[in-house]
Amino acid sequence: YKVLHHLFVISEMVEVTVISSSTVRPKNIHKSGRTKIHLTPHDLDLLYLVYPQRGLLFPKPDPNSHVIPRLKAALSTALDIYFPFAGRLVKVNNPEDNTVSFYINCNGSGAKFIHAKAESVSVNDLLESHGSVPCFIDLFFPANDVESHDALISEPLLAVQVTEMKDGVFISYGYNHMVADGSSFWSFFHSWSRICQTGSGSNFQPLVLKDWFLDKIDYPIHIPVSEMETPPNCETSTKERVFHFTRKKITYLKAKANEEIGSVDSKISSLQAVVAYLWLSIMRHSGLNREELTQCKIAADMRRRLDPPLKKECFGNVTALAVATTNVGDLLDHGVGWTALQISKTVRSQTNISYKTFAENWVKNVKIPKIGVGSRLADRSLIVAGSPWFEVYDHDFGWGKPIAARAGPGNGIGGLLVMFRGVEEGSIDVHATLTSSLWSDVLMNLFSE
Repeated sequence: YKVLHHLFVISEMVEVTVISSSTVRPKNIHKSGRTKIHLTPHDLDLLYLVYPQRGLLFPKPDPNSHVIPRLKAALSTALDIYFPFAGRLVKVNNPEDNTVSFYINCNGSGAKFIHAKAESVSVNDLLESHGSVPCFIDLFFPANDVESHDALISEPLLAVQVTEMKDGVFISYGYNHMVADGSSFWSFFHSWSRICQTGSGSNFQPLVLKDWFLDKIDYPIHIPVSEMETPPNCETSTKERVFHFTRKKITYLKAKANEEIGSVDSKISSLQAVVAYLWLSIMRHSGLNREELTQCKIAADMRRRLDPPLKKECFGNVTALAVATTNVGDLLDHGVGWTALQISKTVRSQTNISYKTFAENWVKNVKIPKIGVGSRLADRSLIVAGSPWFEVYDHDFGWGKPIAARAGPGNGIGGLLVMFRGVEEGSIDVHATLTSSLWSDVLMNLFSE
């Protein structure tokens, strides 16, 4: 089907027009042979999480290259391979124990594809100086405010938006995190771009799905109906900024952190040093009391940490949330080395045992987090998403590689730090979305410290 409508943005006098919204289905719906995917406690824990949204800015293609039909045809082929994204979330009522359960129905219903135009917007408008993020960028994303459970009613598991600009193209997406994590999604995105560039989807291996490896847990998992009460909308005022860390700055922070801890047993990585510096800087300028608790949460890829380990290319959501907790005073007193060490310890504590213990305890006492609701600690917490390991600048749909990467709107949590590999080798870009309780204008001069 095709729906014609318009979106107008008054802010900053930018107009974004939606040309069409359609559904792209797999080229061969029954190719996979897999009809149902059961969800683990780690998946179901994300039931109220907003869809992760990312976008890549590309140069403008030749106007005669028929970009939109090519992208849709390639997406159809890619969904043949990554068929869970074309499925639907299904809820089953269990009246015998007043619970519900969920699974992914791999029925080939398809992904949403939005074609939009913002002909007055240039690449320079999108990439404002000093890392500023324009207000209108939200309209360049397809799944704003969509949460995982919304897929039960009206939302597909994957939405894509292609926005044609004056001198560029912005390709963005939003997806249901219960189906896949960042590693799996960027693998899909890379395949989509390759298929579009080459015109062929014949050289791809079949998707590797994780089997049910939680021996002590039966599926489908039953969730009390009381846990399905939708939380109230949590409107928060946020500010966004993209912080650029040069290779030189990262090398300095890593060396400083390792020198401060002086440990031969623990080595601080570049990413841990950058995250520690950001956490420390944000808390230093937040005005929070020294005794208040603060958290830094980092998603850890568990594929190779499990026993037996899963294949690196295994598709699905195979992450665990590593949470470092301390009070503001300790953070400020100890500095970047100590802060990085707390992050390192909590990441290293994510093991096969901790992963499976979390799942077993979750089933015994189901409590699904209502993101950003009812917790002052949420306003003092940072969530680190994405990874500089994801090769976002290697994707080429046939008219050139990306110019920049951006994240979609945040999710009402105190702070969201989305990590991207920088354009320059060894650099990192951090798309930060912070609530007013964590934002300080001093952060605009973060790197002059």
